[in-house]
Amino acid sequence: MNLQQELSHQVKEAVKKIYQKELDSVEFQATRKEFVGDITVVVFPMLRVVKGNPVQIGEAIGDYLVEHVEDVKACNVVKGFLNIEINDSFYINFFNQIKELSKYGFETSKEGDKAVMVEYSSPNTNKPLHLGHIRNNLLGYSVAEILKASGKKVYKTQIINDRGIHICKSMLAWKRFGNGETPESTGLKGDKLVGNYYVKFDQEYKKDIAKLMSEGVSEDDAKKQAPIFIEAQNMLRKWEAGDEETVALWEKMNGWVYDGFDITYKNLGVDFDCLYYESNTYLLGKEFIDQGLKTGVFYKKDDGSVWCDLTNEGLDEKLVLRADGTAVYITQDIGTAIQRIKDYPDVGGMVYTVGNEQDYHFKVLFLILKKLGFDWAKNLYHLSYGMVDLPTGKMKSREGTVVDADDLIVEMANTAETISQELGKLDGYNNDEKQDLYNTIGLGALKYFILKVDPKKRILFDPKESIDFQGNTGPFIQYTYARIQSILRKAEDIDTSASIENMVLHEKEKELLKQVQLFPETIQLAADNFSPAIIANYVYDLVKEFNSFYQNVSILGANSDVEKVFRVQLSKTVSQVIKNGFLLLGIQVPERM
Repeated sequence: MNLQQELSHQVKEAVKKIYQKELDSVEFQATRKEFVGDITVVVFPMLRVVKGNPVQIGEAIGDYLVEHVEDVKACNVVKGFLNIEINDSFYINFFNQIKELSKYGFETSKEGDKAVMVEYSSPNTNKPLHLGHIRNNLLGYSVAEILKASGKKVYKTQIINDRGIHICKSMLAWKRFGNGETPESTGLKGDKLVGNYYVKFDQEYKKDIAKLMSEGVSEDDAKKQAPIFIEAQNMLRKWEAGDEETVALWEKMNGWVYDGFDITYKNLGVDFDCLYYESNTYLLGKEFIDQGLKTGVFYKKDDGSVWCDLTNEGLDEKLVLRADGTAVYITQDIGTAIQRIKDYPDVGGMVYTVGNEQDYHFKVLFLILKKLGFDWAKNLYHLSYGMVDLPTGKMKSREGTVVDADDLIVEMANTAETISQELGKLDGYNNDEKQDLYNTIGLGALKYFILKVDPKKRILFDPKESIDFQGNTGPFIQYTYARIQSILRKAEDIDTSASIENMVLHEKEKELLKQVQLFPETIQLAADNFSPAIIANYVYDLVKEFNSFYQNVSILGANSDVEKVFRVQLSKTVSQVIKNGFLLLGIQVPERM
């Protein structure tokens, strides 16, 4: 039982003994800086149960806590707020009980618990990953790591969109204009080479449209009649029919793209436990449509198309099978979800990391799966996120105006180099060490800038703003971590193995310990809300608290050996919590800066 749970129990006991009333819950908040106390009980909600003056009620409960709870030192009441002071011994005991710093805050999954599958990335194989994919990957990976740290077994997955007309556009353009070039012959990553031909298709398509319109064809008809578009449609039909030459070209060009993606994922620091491919899953789901027709989940219209009526749930009617018997995306998603549970029977829920333009799609998907009777459907979650904009505006893949993920990673390292050199922070580093550090700072800045924002919010991303050694940024936190490592190197000859007993804490030490103590429950809160922003902002608050401690309290120049040992231990603990928190965000911390 933690302190808040113990206090909640004792407050309920106090109300029961003093007023003969039962409280369902107790509301806590952090004590405001201008008042004396470590934690505050809000008295006002109790007035629904206990009638009387909130100040008098607070004082009566406070007197009870001082008498009955060993860790409570004193209480004071300000209006309807009961501020509770906690004995230093409580925080020192907590500190002495922390074992295995590298695992502090992390829970392990229990035998028999259901796993969670987290889907993210899920790119198309006709272009490189871009800035939007970066937010998707960082969110999905971080949420998977947070869920794992909260005590859940996690599988990371993606479904690769490796089929469809968009893939055929790149294939056709390469076949027409590529002259047999390859990633090896051009020196380009495979995903970039294929992406260039996606852009080339669009350029030629526009030429065909313009030509037809000059001959008097309407724009809508010209888009449908453009020779290059008709040829791409024919190529898709050949692929679906299993034409050997088309399938061989598809396999070759997709292979180039996968090699390119692997490099980007490695540079970004994300990974996957299993992969699904749309070319294998696009026919899934049809059998469950048949089952749903028999049970009344779906109905068939006169033209033979199959629909699900969701109007009673405030949604529309949803097409699940076309009149010609072909599947739509929702059909495929139904089948893929069910297939995943077959492949991984221990999975009891799934998280889909997909942009907010698909909010409605996932409401429909989850509701249909529930109607089909799958119990695990209640544990499906759409990790919906807003778009990432740049100061220059929106991105368009087919026009070649996207911000390429690889280019952005390089740009972040270059920006880190420029700012680091201006600040003169890298004396004594050789060139390789400098480059590693630039990469660590640049990538850390990018990840932190994106992950500190609530996933649902849209982001305006400015690379230069993200790399700042002051304020709520990744480099500021990395710099604080490196500063602590410098202190620890200077304290290497100090024996810090002993436990600390009977020590009076400085106010700044106590505040820092209170923040450290919050880390395990912060992980659980972030997992419950699928929000890396909760971890990011916790780490920033911890770093601010440490810097205040550092400025107000001498660590290595402490008045006594006991104080010096404790402050070195405390600094070491704080640095590990920073490292643990950043680990959940996929961010590295440098030992020196």
